[in-house]
Amino acid sequence: MGKVKEEREERSVRAVMLALMIAILLAMLDNMIVGTAMPTIVGELGGMAHLSWVVTAYTLATAASTPIWGKLGDLFGRKGVFLTSIVVFLVGSALSGMAQDMGQLIGFRAVQGLGAGGLMVGVMAIIGDLVPPRERGKYQGMMSAVMAVAMIGGPLVGGTITDHLGWRWSFYINLPLGAVALAMVTAVLHLPKRERTTKPRIDYLGAALLTVGITAIVLVTTWGGTEYAWSSAVIMELVAIGVASLVGFLFVETKAAEPIMPLHIFRSRNFSLMSAAGFLTGFVMFGAVLFLPLFQQSVQGASATNSGLLLLPLLMAMLIVSVFVGRATTNTGKYKAFPVAGGALMTVGFFLLSTMDTGTSRLTAALYMIVLGAGMGFLMQITMLVAQNSVELKDMGAASSATTLFRTLGSSFGVALMGALFTSRVQDEMAVRGGGAATAESAQLDASSMEKLPDAVRAAYEYAVASGTHAAFLLGTGAALVVFLVALFVREVPLRGAGAGAPKDAAPEKVTERV
Repeated sequence: MGKVKEEREERSVRAVMLALMIAILLAMLDNMIVGTAMPTIVGELGGMAHLSWVVTAYTLATAASTPIWGKLGDLFGRKGVFLTSIVVFLVGSALSGMAQDMGQLIGFRAVQGLGAGGLMVGVMAIIGDLVPPRERGKYQGMMSAVMAVAMIGGPLVGGTITDHLGWRWSFYINLPLGAVALAMVTAVLHLPKRERTTKPRIDYLGAALLTVGITAIVLVTTWGGTEYAWSSAVIMELVAIGVASLVGFLFVETKAAEPIMPLHIFRSRNFSLMSAAGFLTGFVMFGAVLFLPLFQQSVQGASATNSGLLLLPLLMAMLIVSVFVGRATTNTGKYKAFPVAGGALMTVGFFLLSTMDTGTSRLTAALYMIVLGAGMGFLMQITMLVAQNSVELKDMGAASSATTLFRTLGSSFGVALMGALFTSRVQDEMAVRGGGAATAESAQLDASSMEKLPDAVRAAYEYAVASGTHAAFLLGTGAALVVFLVALFVREVPLRGAGAGAPKDAAPEKVTERV
């Protein structure tokens, strides 16, 4: 009977995981699909000057709302809050599809981003509640597979939908997927009830300060070096606002009865280390995803028809290693070796990528990507796993949202800083080599555009792009090396199994509220 019950429970968990993976797919697929449709959207709605805000509004809303969704789940129950986030995302998707001008589209994308902030953290927190860390490796491959499908299939699906159904269906496609996720989550998700002995209190001031701080940081990384010079008054003002807001947030959190981000979770060494590792992993991963296709298209002449396929070696290596890590973690309960190996392989992979030049073959680049992808595979899920294992169950939402937020901010900083290095190096090289005519569009030329350039300018541009990616990947090498060093200090705290309590590494908390 015990074995039959265990098999039934595992089938139930798999059904829930399928629903959660559809929700993750919604969040990950959206930007990939919409990015492909952007030229058509601008052609119909106009507003080219505000084009970047279609992405920025979504990113800002997602990052700013992530910790709030996580805390609301802790306070009011995971399932209801998660379902609400799906509904908000779908409402934003429907409204975006009906937008009549660029201003409406930007506003509706912000609504969509608010929902997306709850999708990812909701999935991670629910998995944290539902599946003990020791057993989570069984399902790790599902999450990595969804990421690979989104990154490879997103641009292809987006192009197909835009060409045959129109750009509005880039948003409407979320509705049937979201309806399936809503129905499945409602029907199959049954989380254990936890009795609260205290009345929930929302930390409005902390939420406001954190939102302002995150918004300022994301705007700095989005605008710095593009819309405004890094030393401009606008960027300096945003930096000052961001720092002041976050300092105020930290002070408020020490006094709040129910802080949005409980600072006691950072007393756990493993949680703090994994937060740092997550930030840096986001930093290097999104930098690689941005600049590898650019190098392949501009220097190696690859087609831009489906940029996701260009990353196939990296994504497949990441998927295979992630599945192996999940199984090994479940079977042995050990995990410290994996972030250490991940940091080491990412460092080697990025260094190898930094050596690429105009003579590097596609096969060589693919082999280098496999090394980098393997390193990412060791880290992608293990950072969240160890972070969640380091806190008590009542803080699962806050811990999941904090880890997700750090990775999101890491990706913003990675794209901004690597982008600044890349652009500076390309412009310098083009100026030296007499290709100034192409400098203004230095990051926009694809293989077809390259063919139209004079031979001398094209050769200069290929060299400049190779030089720019060299600088960007060297920065990635440094960040990956820090991940390796951080991982060395992780403690091998036993993973919780079914029915286990809080880990020894979790910081105790005194309950100060009264009903």
